[in-house]
Amino acid sequence: PLLGEPSHQSMVDQLSGIAASLPVPERILLISAHWEESTFSVTGHPSPGLIYDYYGFPEEAYSITYPAPGDPQFAGALQESVRAAGIKLSVSPERGFDHGMFVPLKIMFPQADIPVVQLSLSKHLDAAMHVRMGEALAKCDLSKTLVIGSGFSFHNMKAFFKPVAGADEMNDAFQLWLKTLMTDVGVREGERSHQLINWETTAPNARFCHPREEHLLPLHVCYGLAGKPAKQAFQTHIAGKLATTFLW
Repeated sequence: PLLGEPSHQSMVDQLSGIAASLPVPERILLISAHWEESTFSVTGHPSPGLIYDYYGFPEEAYSITYPAPGDPQFAGALQESVRAAGIKLSVSPERGFDHGMFVPLKIMFPQADIPVVQLSLSKHLDAAMHVRMGEALAKCDLSKTLVIGSGFSFHNMKAFFKPVAGADEMNDAFQLWLKTLMTDVGVREGERSHQLINWETTAPNARFCHPREEHLLPLHVCYGLAGKPAKQAFQTHIAGKLATTFLW
């Protein structure tokens, strides 16, 4: 999307519009699908560099800049609060920002003047564990903080590049399930949490849409933090596939 790819333009417009509708935050906490550690970790460098964690793109993709500052003090405060809630959280003093951070934020906040702390996934990819992390974050001081779960509600990479019979229909059913689950105010939170944690068996075409779940789990963290249905759901096509974004 940062190189003007036409099939990403609707996502660019959508993210820009969402950013414009929000109060300008004092800091951003971003959960990235592109960072996994044995225990949850946050970035602690005051000026993290960028990690170009992709391959096969034009040369200009490796000269993208986004010089947002880090926030070591906020990272330390998160560590203490989350640990008090019973979850181990490490601070990574050298880790840079991966493209799960700088791609959406360069679209949403192009000035790169808002401090950012990035939160990893747990490499165990346990859905309940990521909901619990969100619940632990709810006990932290997140005033004036924008929390972003940076993932993708569809992430079957083969289906983007090679025709698969029924792919769009299977994804559309999954997106409808996800949108309904995350926004229906008639669903009790215990049931919503149960279905989201057990998404592999409760969602239609779950493993087709997510052969590996790392791009879905930032949503689990955000839901655990919010503990209620999303206020809005935005849908658009990204590279030809329907995708859903949620706002609390």
